[in-house]
Amino acid sequence: MAAVLNGMVPYYLFKETAAPVAFALNRVGIHWADIVVSIGALAGLTSVILVGFFGQTRVFFAMSRDGLLPHFFSKLHKNFKTPINGIILVGGVAAVLAALLPITEIAELVNIGTLAAFIIVASSVIILRRQRPDLKRPFKTPLVPWIPLLAIISCLILVIELPTVTQLRFLVWLAIGLCIYYFYGRKHSLLTGEHGTGEEDLNEPPSDD
Repeated sequence: MAAVLNGMVPYYLFKETAAPVAFALNRVGIHWADIVVSIGALAGLTSVILVGFFGQTRVFFAMSRDGLLPHFFSKLHKNFKTPINGIILVGGVAAVLAALLPITEIAELVNIGTLAAFIIVASSVIILRRQRPDLKRPFKTPLVPWIPLLAIISCLILVIELPTVTQLRFLVWLAIGLCIYYFYGRKHSLLTGEHGTGEEDLNEPPSDD
């Protein structure tokens, strides 16, 4: 895709646009394709937002059932059986951010958050492989620790390339998350000794009670 686009339009002109495919097609006179690509991009962006919205509410739900967040987030709608409080809260916050912030800044925050999650997951693979070699694994990452290390390094390079203001915003959100964990989640987690050994909780999800 990159090679074709650079064959259609000089590469330095792409700095002027955030929609390179539509820009290239419009530049060479294929205006109808420009419209089709723009509609497809809008549909794709909408689906990504819905998937992220769906996933985030379920992450809060799972964390709440594990005790890392208040029970408020694990309350289910009596008819639809969905985490209604999380849906309302996440939807409201997302709407406010979308109304106040440029989409480029939101995209950068999403990027750095996703890259950080990838780094944490890759690091967890290395740690769990050493500390819990007996853990049942339906899927095993090959060439550990090299594949996870490659993922960590690749993600760190992309994080470094992001704007400094985005990195600072991420650090602020990370600090807020760590404070929530330190002052609430650490004391209420089902994996702590205060609430049991956690061994049984790894295999069976907690009840709605």
